[in-house]
Amino acid sequence: MSVAIPTVYIPTLNGGESLRRCLRSLREQTVQPQVVVADNGEGEGSAELLGAEFPEVARVAFGRNLGFGPALNRAIREAGEGPIVLLNDDAVAEPRLIEQLLAGSERAEMVAAVLLSERDPGKIDSAGVVVDQTLMAFDYLCGHPASAAETAVDPLGPTGGAALYDRAAFEAVGGFDERIFLYYEDVDLALRMGAAGARCVLAPQARAIHGYSFTLGARSSRKYAMTGWSRGYLMRRYGVTSRPSTALAALGRELAVCAGQLIRDRTLAGARGRLTGWRAAKGLSPRQLPPSAVTALSLRRALALRSGRHAA
Repeated sequence: MSVAIPTVYIPTLNGGESLRRCLRSLREQTVQPQVVVADNGEGEGSAELLGAEFPEVARVAFGRNLGFGPALNRAIREAGEGPIVLLNDDAVAEPRLIEQLLAGSERAEMVAAVLLSERDPGKIDSAGVVVDQTLMAFDYLCGHPASAAETAVDPLGPTGGAALYDRAAFEAVGGFDERIFLYYEDVDLALRMGAAGARCVLAPQARAIHGYSFTLGARSSRKYAMTGWSRGYLMRRYGVTSRPSTALAALGRELAVCAGQLIRDRTLAGARGRLTGWRAAKGLSPRQLPPSAVTALSLRRALALRSGRHAA
């Protein structure tokens, strides 16, 4: 493991007050990291804010929205060193976030932080990611009391909103899959790193307050389309439908989720996204699941877990 000063990478699109609060919280850390903003905003993006109030923060800008994973990959290549820490721009870090992530990195190549809900900071928004047998993804411990993280087992991987990755292990698998514009990129990364032998641990005291789906909205058609694309892409890439047992389970989940979006939100964006993502994976080399990566769930249980998120 690297012992260098960690670098926090913050992807941002709109910047503004959310980014300001995030950066202020990093100034209060018990261990001071380097900070890099991966600026997906158009034109000058967050340049004025950073120049006026946060001159110590490096900025890697693109002049357009590259997407979550592609922007972070480029920022990670161009700036910073040491362990890679990811933090959403709508997250406010508690003072020991970096300290506790580094403590976890002594035991594993991936460390999952705990994001607490801005609406109710006593409850967990996400403590990493887990997947079922169809690779439907869930925010680990979502809705549980914050204290639940203290005794919980480790997740598959961190959520991209608050994570630490060993830089060498991250680079060894090529970082994020740049075909994925947004959503499920952290799941895919955790699966690939796990297949390469990397481990994940949960750091229950590495905490931040998180505003859920501030960028696109929890139930927007655009979010449904993007999550749908990623869902279709990963199911084909990991061969979910090549096995009869998981193919049937996946069909039941996708029909139920897409029907729910149509009835509740009057959109087929998620269904179209799934088809487009499925087609995008055609001809690409298959990926292997790491041992013990999935948690077998019934259709009823999987849909119950997803419904609380209004996700796809």
